[in-house]
Amino acid sequence: MDIYTRTGDDGTTGLLYGGRVAKSEPAPSAYGDVDEAQAAMGVARAHAERGGELDEVLIGLEADLWVLMAELATAPQNRHKLTAGTSLVTAQMVDRLETLIDGFQGRYEQPREFVVPGQEPVSAFLDLARTVTRRAERSAVVATSGLDDTEAVRYLNRLSDLLFVLARWHEGGWVAAKDVGG
Repeated sequence: MDIYTRTGDDGTTGLLYGGRVAKSEPAPSAYGDVDEAQAAMGVARAHAERGGELDEVLIGLEADLWVLMAELATAPQNRHKLTAGTSLVTAQMVDRLETLIDGFQGRYEQPREFVVPGQEPVSAFLDLARTVTRRAERSAVVATSGLDDTEAVRYLNRLSDLLFVLARWHEGGWVAAKDVGG
């Protein structure tokens, strides 16, 4: 299969299970932002210890984002074709994030001030991934407007929380704004 199809040269993109929409529509913007969040997480993972705990967690999260992108890339009339956990985000996926948050939060001192990103490279990349994930969440709110059977926004909201927690855990604590003259 060629990497280029030329079908998007007219400014449209194909959706999962059929249909085409303008690339400027909310769905392509949302799954594009999720794709960017996944890539930012990949940068953090590339700087983490290979095979370590963070590497394993991030691999799982990156796989979850494929599920989320599939859901966002499906036209509302084709949502019935989605498969829970494979192309449709589930409440259990959100619950798993909450379990990870709870587990990692207990492993470092909680910040009492605003956190200054950049304590060390991996936490800085995790903070970058968190901010991109927040943008993806805002885009997903628009793309899923009117859908009442989606966990995509809740998933992205928890994912950004988890990325914050992972960044603080990885740096072994936190640096508050007051500690750097803020």
